Amino acid sequence: MGIRDELKSAVLQLNDNFLRPNYFEELALEVFRFQAMQNPVYNKYLNYLHINPLTINRLDKIPFLPIQFFKHHRVVADNASTQMIFESSGTTGDTTSKHFVSDLPFYEYISQKIFEQFYGPLTDYHIIALLPSYLERNNSSLVYMVQNFIYRTYSRESGFYLNNITELLEKLRQLSDNQQSNRKVLIIGVTFALLDLAESSENLAFIHKLKDRLVIMETGGMKGRRKELLREEVHEILTNAFGIEKIHSEYGMTELLSQGYSKGDGIFDLPRTMKVLLREINDPFKIIPTFSMPSMTDRSIIRGGINVVDLANIDSCSFIETQDLGAYNTDNQSFSIIGRFDNSDIRGCNLMVV
Repeated sequence: MGIRDELKSAVLQLNDNFLRPNYFEELALEVFRFQAMQNPVYNKYLNYLHINPLTINRLDKIPFLPIQFFKHHRVVADNASTQMIFESSGTTGDTTSKHFVSDLPFYEYISQKIFEQFYGPLTDYHIIALLPSYLERNNSSLVYMVQNFIYRTYSRESGFYLNNITELLEKLRQLSDNQQSNRKVLIIGVTFALLDLAESSENLAFIHKLKDRLVIMETGGMKGRRKELLREEVHEILTNAFGIEKIHSEYGMTELLSQGYSKGDGIFDLPRTMKVLLREINDPFKIIPTFSMPSMTDRSIIRGGINVVDLANIDSCSFIETQDLGAYNTDNQSFSIIGRFDNSDIRGCNLMVV
């Protein structure tokens, strides 16, 4: 077994070893040293920063690769074959991010285990996927993940819906009429499509019969289809329309293999394969320590750029500097998304020519 396979095996065993102090940091440092040597783009980035990987001995000292590199470079370890290229969405003319995935079964397994960590077995669900903007492409990581989830539900009621709201409503009506089923109904959708469904002319009162086993999960984004709204506004519209108390959310991106999930109020919990560190807004190389965090009532004061550690990204890069702005939660295990950087806000090293 080579070092790449050994690291993947260690990531899969995180559930068993997570309670051991510092295990995540120890494994992250091993992954960092592997990628510093085996990933040419990351290696060159570290060289520009004059970083000797052997001198890095703490998680918060690991340099994070700006996410823009995925738009302009093939961020993948040497000798890693490519089974699929996931590509981000973008408007016409935009340069999109590309994630060269070398192990699709690993991605399928990790994403399923993460979902089930928070929500229980997929076989407990019917999954209704409302992802029109993603289905219009054939290289979306979200579609690939949800497609695998649908298959793993082993339910004939699960499926994708593009723009046929009438057919979708009929399916939901059938599920609401079937009171003998103990399965929950998960509607996972891009934000604008869920709003379209909520504001459809059809009377949605029948869906309220599902409310005790209904989960609405938004994946974010208007994709230029609707006016941008605050998260609180979106969730108010959806909770009122579907008669439920909370709207769930998924935090994932093309460049990551792991996902975070929120069960309400925009507070995301992370799986054992992930960690979020916040960086100073004006200094991308300075991590904000969690121990300096104020009380929950002052949480908005401590905000910064989100750096994501995703140990599932063995074949690409596990240390990514995103363009999201976030805030720590009081338990240091969860976080909130509070916005995104504008181009004018981005400071620090500009090495896009690597």
